[in-house]
Amino acid sequence: MELIKLNHPHGYKIEDFPAMAIALGYFDGVHLGHQRVIWEAKKVAEDKGIKSAVMTFDPHPSVVLGKSVQHVEYITPLEEKARLIEEMGVDYLFVISFTTEFSGLLPQEFIDQYVIGLNVHHVVAGFDYSYGKMGKGNMETIQFHSRSKFDFTVVSKLSTPKDEKVSSTIIRGFLRDGKVDDMPELLGRYYTTSGIVINGERRGRTIGFPTANVLMDDQYILPPTGVYAVKIQVNGKWHEGVCNVGYKPTFHQEKKAKPSIEVHIFQFNKEIYGESASIEWHLRLRSERKFEGIQQLVAQIEKDKQEAILYFEKNKG
Repeated sequence: MELIKLNHPHGYKIEDFPAMAIALGYFDGVHLGHQRVIWEAKKVAEDKGIKSAVMTFDPHPSVVLGKSVQHVEYITPLEEKARLIEEMGVDYLFVISFTTEFSGLLPQEFIDQYVIGLNVHHVVAGFDYSYGKMGKGNMETIQFHSRSKFDFTVVSKLSTPKDEKVSSTIIRGFLRDGKVDDMPELLGRYYTTSGIVINGERRGRTIGFPTANVLMDDQYILPPTGVYAVKIQVNGKWHEGVCNVGYKPTFHQEKKAKPSIEVHIFQFNKEIYGESASIEWHLRLRSERKFEGIQQLVAQIEKDKQEAILYFEKNKG
């Protein structure tokens, strides 16, 4: 996949690119609804014998437009989003730098410069996709703005079993509530975050539960404090474990600015400081709480560990 970053105004000409079928959207999460849009663009590209492409933006428009709710934390930061889209076998990923100037483009200007001007022959987008200044362009106006230069496909709403629209908004809400076990039916996979293993307080090893302290990229949405059954990938291998997100109130009177993320990896005793790690969040086991002493804490961690082991045994494969 070729990743092309576009700053406004871009200097590309129509002949710089092959004919393309393009999926338009922000695609935070690359959830099942997004995947439907991208797969449709791939299918159209295949049927027409042209290249497939995805167009997204960075950062989220709400950050630049000063909306009351600003998305500065993501389900999939740009690097993760690009990785997932590449895994789908897309030929081109266009990332437009979202600026105030770009946001001022009229719908027709956006279509002329960023669709027709990039040799797009077919557009695929969700039913609620909007474009141009104040989102005035939408999938009802696109036929007019296309100037008959490209065809388009509107992808209908994808709903959850509870008849809610599969959306980044619902996913964000679930993650902030700790409902990580609901992610597969929305994302088609478990929620995953990445970071680096750093030196911690090394207290875990003194009580028989050594942990990998993972410094997570700030751009990810962090599930709430508590204890989770997780899988962790280090050096290309996945391991099962139990993860504590929190402030360790048994040992600390005051809260730090950021909660720590510590994973006790089952049957693992390697030194992995400085290594990249990915955490796959499977199930929230309980909330974080303060214990009267070390023995009480150790007994609870053992209980958490057994619960996580049981969970993974039941959910093999």
